[in-house]
Amino acid sequence: MIDNLSIPAKEEQDLHIAKHIEPEALPAIIQPVMALAQTDAEKDMLLLALLTAAGSCMPNLYFRYGLTGKKYFPNLQCFIVGSAACGKGIANLALELVSKVHEAQPLVIAGDSSYPGFYRQLEKQNGRGYIHESEGSVITDVWRSSVANYNTALRKAAEHEPITRNRANNSSVIACPQLSVLLTGTFSQYKALVPSIENGYFSRLLTLIVNDQQAFNHQYVEPGRGSNGVMRVAAEQLYGLYEQLYFSKPVEFRLSDEQRARLGQHLENAYPMLMQLLGSNFHSVVLRMAVQIERMAMVLSALRIQSTDRFTDRIQTGLHCSDEDYRIAEMIGNKLMLHMAAAYKMIKGVEEESVPQVQVLDQRQVLLSLLPAEYTVQNLVTEAKSQGLSYRTATRWNEEWQGKGLVQKVRHGVYRKQLASA
Repeated sequence: MIDNLSIPAKEEQDLHIAKHIEPEALPAIIQPVMALAQTDAEKDMLLLALLTAAGSCMPNLYFRYGLTGKKYFPNLQCFIVGSAACGKGIANLALELVSKVHEAQPLVIAGDSSYPGFYRQLEKQNGRGYIHESEGSVITDVWRSSVANYNTALRKAAEHEPITRNRANNSSVIACPQLSVLLTGTFSQYKALVPSIENGYFSRLLTLIVNDQQAFNHQYVEPGRGSNGVMRVAAEQLYGLYEQLYFSKPVEFRLSDEQRARLGQHLENAYPMLMQLLGSNFHSVVLRMAVQIERMAMVLSALRIQSTDRFTDRIQTGLHCSDEDYRIAEMIGNKLMLHMAAAYKMIKGVEEESVPQVQVLDQRQVLLSLLPAEYTVQNLVTEAKSQGLSYRTATRWNEEWQGKGLVQKVRHGVYRKQLASA
């Protein structure tokens, strides 16, 4: 079965994300919402869905990246891949999160749109929008018609590149599209959206793979309970943030010098290792992950703004990223890199006519490859934490590496990788 996402439960194949984040470490606005999720898989799906939806409600917020100082905005595009009955419906709470903003200012764009309809709606909303579809096939079925295929527009929007429309009697340009996208569906639906590993949308579309099957739950919600009250409060709070940003001058988000250096060095270390394990076609995922991590850090930082006073105080010189928000965003990005590596292998498996399976990278190999040639215990623990690994796991793996001759102890607390593993 192409949609069978079964995977052996091995420690080095831990794809979960939210369980490595202390609930109280998340912004207060989404803590009660996250508490609605019961399983690790539901928490992962809900966290990614909330960050994607919330980012669509943050106008006038940007950061600069690259040598040209190009502006990037908080818009994520994500696909949650899972088999039927894995609990993907939890992601629909994200649509409730943006409901108050959408009531005040149209935001949501239907995935079931022709290209002219999609373009007109995005243009009407000044280039800003949020597409939310719980069945990925809604979009891919529409795209079978050449006049309805807006795949190129999504790719351009992911980079905030101009989207043009040229007709004999009408032409226009959406100069800087800011579009967030959240889709859920099976691997078959994902594959229809991203038909090959060379497709440009693959590296732009964050992918979360869900392997867990949802157990049957016969319990019914008691009167007066459920998610309605929680989501109503969260939607109101997000609308308050939206209003403050909407009426403010443009706000620049900034990483600290240390965070920026960490992000650059981290991905620079990951680049050759991932190229060796997966091949050159994966390079664009690594290159774009830096932007995705900073986007997630920006959304987390903005969500922490709760009142007008705090908002005014925090944007006087721009919005600055806390170490906690950077750490969370980096860990999410690292985990999603494993998910995208698994998706990459599945797509490649289909192209080679083999049965696709979820095969993630061995996290032992990933962790060792990201460490410098000579590293301290602190280096080990810091890097392990960014991968969602515990101190105990990291030190145990370090002992295994010594036993296998992959690393050598130089002195107390300092180790050197052997050439064969570097």
